[in-house]
Amino acid sequence: MLRKAIADIEAKYQRNDVPDLRAGDSVRVHTKIKEGEKERVQIFEGVVIARRRGGVRASFTVRKVSYGVGVERIFPTHSPRIDKVEVTGHGEVRRSRLFYLRDLQGKAARLTQDEGPAESAAKPAAAPAPAPQA
Repeated sequence: MLRKAIADIEAKYQRNDVPDLRAGDSVRVHTKIKEGEKERVQIFEGVVIARRRGGVRASFTVRKVSYGVGVERIFPTHSPRIDKVEVTGHGEVRRSRLFYLRDLQGKAARLTQDEGPAESAAKPAAAPAPAPQA
């Protein structure tokens, strides 16, 4: 009875416009920031290093390096403060938690970009070069 009531309340706050995120994805999170009376949108761009599932309590952690300092931020997936989440790329990773990126610097901290079937199908096939005439 109690679980059903909690599930009904949580269902009201669940968002359906959340993209499919996974560890290694490069994302741009548009967050609503309130400054005094005004509200603006601030963009946080980085790599998803972890995801927590759990219905309306789900969250994801995004890491970026800003002026040589690593910055991580945890975003609740279904928060009304998040305007939108754009996935800009998929990194090729073999783990679900990328906490090892905290210890890496520079080029070592980069992930190789995964080329999925949608990206390879979008590329036009190269036409064969015409044979030279003698």
